Amino acid sequence: QVQLVESGGGSVQAGGSLRLSCTASGYDSFCMGWFRQAPGKVREGVAAINTDGTTSYADSVKGRFTISRDNDKNTLYLQMNSLQFEDTAMYYCAARVSSAGACYVSTPQYKWNYWGQGTQVTVSS
Repeated sequence: QVQLVESGGGSVQAGGSLRLSCTASGYDSFCMGWFRQAPGKVREGVAAINTDGTTSYADSVKGRFTISRDNDKNTLYLQMNSLQFEDTAMYYCAARVSSAGACYVSTPQYKWNYWGQGTQVTVSS
């Protein structure tokens, strides 16, 4: 059973930074991604990274967020800089079996196989 465990969320003022982490078993063979859901809104993709390090980002976070992975530590990261009030959301880590095909932030959510429980990020203006 694959388990994804997020950490690193919290409260920060606008303009600040946070780094989210996600640890996973069976990590090396997964395409990994970060998603978020704000109150009253649908869940949206934030960033994705393939096993070869290829990354993709939502337009709203390009230039501010960086996704990375440490295969030795079975850990996925999301460095979030220049945080804005609109970034307030529950952030979820997700994994997709990489042999199943595309690994992009735009890959439909139903194609992601495993999900974490989420970590809350709150940005005050």
